[in-house]
Amino acid sequence: MKRLDAYWQDNNPVSLLLTPFAWLFRALAALRRGAYRSGLLSVHHLPVPVVVVGNISVGGTGKTPLVAWLVEQLREAGFRPAIVSRGYGGRARHWPQQVRPDGDPQAVGDEPVLLARRCRCPVAVGPDRVAAAQALLEHTDCDLIVSDDGLQHYALGRDVEIAVIDANRRFGNGRCLPAGPLREPPSRLTSVDLVVSNGPGLRGELPMRLVGDTLHAVLEPARRRPLEELRGLRVHALAGIGDPPRFFALLRRSGIQLLEHPFPDHHAFRPEELRFDDGLPVLMTEKDAVKCAPFAAPNHWYLPVEAQPDPNLLPRLLRLLPQPGG
Repeated sequence: MKRLDAYWQDNNPVSLLLTPFAWLFRALAALRRGAYRSGLLSVHHLPVPVVVVGNISVGGTGKTPLVAWLVEQLREAGFRPAIVSRGYGGRARHWPQQVRPDGDPQAVGDEPVLLARRCRCPVAVGPDRVAAAQALLEHTDCDLIVSDDGLQHYALGRDVEIAVIDANRRFGNGRCLPAGPLREPPSRLTSVDLVVSNGPGLRGELPMRLVGDTLHAVLEPARRRPLEELRGLRVHALAGIGDPPRFFALLRRSGIQLLEHPFPDHHAFRPEELRFDDGLPVLMTEKDAVKCAPFAAPNHWYLPVEAQPDPNLLPRLLRLLPQPGG
């Protein structure tokens, strides 16, 4: 049986059948946003700037690599950034949770652990992003909060909104959930400060590329090999991210022959899902490696990717923020 998201890219009987539910979802989303804008629901403004990086659709858009890039650039600009996230899939009993580089992804989520390792800055997660952000302010010396996702978490006041879209899938069939991939209609993008397109952008959008050319051993990240070494070879490629085909396409561009194993986003891998009897290398995303490390083998590798946004993104963002220490 097809997953529901298989029907989100075009007009088809299943999507059309679900359209009345999409209208209801869209209406409820508009009412909710209106309640925050009118003051019926409380917006909590923090004493430090807040930059929200999110999207209006479900599925991967390259948002997390962009967050990592932003944190590094903001640090170089003089800020002391920290990250707040939902911690999707985390099973911790108490929230918010501080996330460390050696944190348990089953407790706090895979993406927060990845960001804690990559960014070398405080990270806190929880369903209530306001509480998570307040915990960061209480226990760290951060002077700016970057929210990984949370464009629709209106309880957290924000100074800058950055929306990330996928250049290939765009808005799918243009419908809201469950008939399409949208959390909010495309018109929501007219109210954000910056729109980043993962791939070639349309007018007014800032294009971004994701690049990566060096594999890291899952068991020993310091052990590395160029991706180019695998050109012409067959490998197993697995991805439990929002858009597995994007990862597979990146590998194929390097001339690698793939045996593809797509999984749902935030998939909780089991050891047997990584076991193959042919001795071929197994390649995965960095996010998946966070979860697979406890049962990885020597031939398991992950490919970190870095965001390369349009050069205009950083100066435009800094113009929207107060001076560090101001």
